[in-house]
Amino acid sequence: MKPYALELPADYRLDDVLAFHRRDAESIAEEVSAERLRKGVLLDGVPVVLDIALPVTDAPARVGTSAHADHAAACANIAIHADGMLSAAGREQAGDAALNILGLRIDPAPFYAFVKKDKLFAALARRQPGLRIVQSATVFEALTWAIIGQQINLSFAIALRRTFILQAGRQHSSGLWCYPDASSAAALSVDDLASRKFSRAKAETLLRLATLVADGTLRLDLADDNSIEQISAALLAVKGIGPWTVNYGLLRGYGYADCSLHGDVAVRAALQTLLGEEVKPDIKRTEEILARYSPHRTMAAAHLWASLHPRD
Repeated sequence: MKPYALELPADYRLDDVLAFHRRDAESIAEEVSAERLRKGVLLDGVPVVLDIALPVTDAPARVGTSAHADHAAACANIAIHADGMLSAAGREQAGDAALNILGLRIDPAPFYAFVKKDKLFAALARRQPGLRIVQSATVFEALTWAIIGQQINLSFAIALRRTFILQAGRQHSSGLWCYPDASSAAALSVDDLASRKFSRAKAETLLRLATLVADGTLRLDLADDNSIEQISAALLAVKGIGPWTVNYGLLRGYGYADCSLHGDVAVRAALQTLLGEEVKPDIKRTEEILARYSPHRTMAAAHLWASLHPRD
């Protein structure tokens, strides 16, 4: 694939993107600096590195500030390095992955317009202009990350993710490891994962998903005959996968704009602060509150998460 450029919005929050991909200080599948983001991922079994040159922040059209009409727009320059021939589908996946990891799927403008006069979210949204959803490179990565993170703390989840990459991923010729695809993950056994601190239940769910995707029983591609609603229902039918995992997977994997994260503890904690109440709202009440913001519930959740870690 030839290198190409993606124009970035004038209010693009580059620091948010870098922070998301820096979650693992010992990362083996991501390399992140102020000038470059490199991400390894298996696409159709081919080790691929997305090499993204980021805009210089002191350039005239500065990322994170208003760009004037007479200044060139800031761009991210994308190079795709594949250790093998990518199919047409693989090339499309690579392009999608670049949009995903840069957080360019969901336009936040409709949400800002929707909550402009809202009593609960208007002020919060004004404090966080340009906030976007940064995604995983692939839907499979998003879903497996959601499963890995179920009911454990973030630092342990990050360590398990690293283990999973080393066990099921492959190393790119550049040295960067590539996040597994369904076929490579399905080749593992429960004992492989359990021997590396995965609970057996978590390992079984992870491999159950991988096997169903790898053999074509569970399709993750969006198509006329495979809507987001159908994918959600199919995922919910998988033992070990519940509503939170599905909604988180839709958010990080597809950039779906209307995910309800009412089961998320952090979302409920942020709502408690926003409401000025002494206890967190329960899951049912959180679901009812978030329903008011459909079809923009994903951005509502993003603003609630961000409110827990406000920028200086």
